[in-house]
Amino acid sequence: MKIDWKTCLRVGISIFLLYLGIHYWPGISGTLGTAVSAASPLIAGIIMAYPVNILMSFYERHYFPKSTKKAVTKSRRAVCLIGAIITLLAVMALIIGLVAPQLVACIKMVIDYVPGAMKVVIAKLEQFSFISDEVINALKSIDWKSKIGDIAETLTSGLGSVMDVAVTAVSSVFSVLSTAVIGFIFALYALLSKDKISSQLKRLFSSFVPEKIYSKVTYVLSVTNDCFRRFIVGQCTEAVILGSLCAVGMLILRLPYAAMIGALVAFTALIPIVGAFIGAGVGAFLILTQSPVKALIFLVFIVVLQQVEGNLIYPRVVGSSMGLPGIWVLAAITVGGGVMGITGILISVPVAATIYKLIRNYLNAKEAAAAEEAAAEEIPAETECTNE
Repeated sequence: MKIDWKTCLRVGISIFLLYLGIHYWPGISGTLGTAVSAASPLIAGIIMAYPVNILMSFYERHYFPKSTKKAVTKSRRAVCLIGAIITLLAVMALIIGLVAPQLVACIKMVIDYVPGAMKVVIAKLEQFSFISDEVINALKSIDWKSKIGDIAETLTSGLGSVMDVAVTAVSSVFSVLSTAVIGFIFALYALLSKDKISSQLKRLFSSFVPEKIYSKVTYVLSVTNDCFRRFIVGQCTEAVILGSLCAVGMLILRLPYAAMIGALVAFTALIPIVGAFIGAGVGAFLILTQSPVKALIFLVFIVVLQQVEGNLIYPRVVGSSMGLPGIWVLAAITVGGGVMGITGILISVPVAATIYKLIRNYLNAKEAAAAEEAAAEEIPAETECTNE
């Protein structure tokens, strides 16, 4: 192997840069952290734009796709973007409109029924001999209605005296809102100019990156984008299926609030790990105000439904939409949750699908090339046999 001075120079520069990176890592990490913090609105905008772009692209494919009129082509991007945002806001408003009124009504009902319920509980406690009469008399002497009023007053006005907490909360909320607003504006600009931005990035990378590396990076990014897009579509499809099964099952079992709880379960199913528990908890609370027995039946039903969803529906729906076998979906969720928690569960499936697809395509191409070489070697041998 011939080693020239250029190779030695490159190795020396690489070792020197590695040394600087290790020796000054605290300063470098602090600088990177500051840069990421400053760019957080832009990162939030990219995260917002990605799922909106999926719905927006769907509308673009169906917004007079064969029309070549100037008015249609110019308005397609803006109209489809507005339609995607309105659709998402309408879904959120529908879910909130279904759940919030019933939840508030149930809370008021609980507050009204607490005094009577406590009297029943105290009467039941009197039947047990191991509870002393002093405890029973103390419970009877409590004005439960006034206590509930005191708790409500504390929740509404008691926090007003803690100014430091209020100021901190307001500043935190303002920071989050400002980041969200800037990110949303950036997302709008990115979606409206996505073709131009894509063209500029292609020109930039094709000019400064070697063609071989550029093609490989483009291929990996294309596969990654396809897997993440299919994951989001599959996740939404799975949530709709789960919510529909929940509503239908509740109707069959004659449980109250079937449509509302079905919509709530479908929405919370998009949240990894805790989403199912949130939907089940709120649904059980709402049904509890009507009948404790029906609330227990609902909890048993939702546990069974979650097991069916987690082991059968989710791997098949999400896995099949991404071309990933169900067993690898379960493996990715398990490993991702163990390594990175909720974030790992959220991104583990599309990441595993990307790796699976890249390896599968590589092996298929390698096997196809080997088959072609074998066929090319057999042709001369057959020709020689024919000549003899």
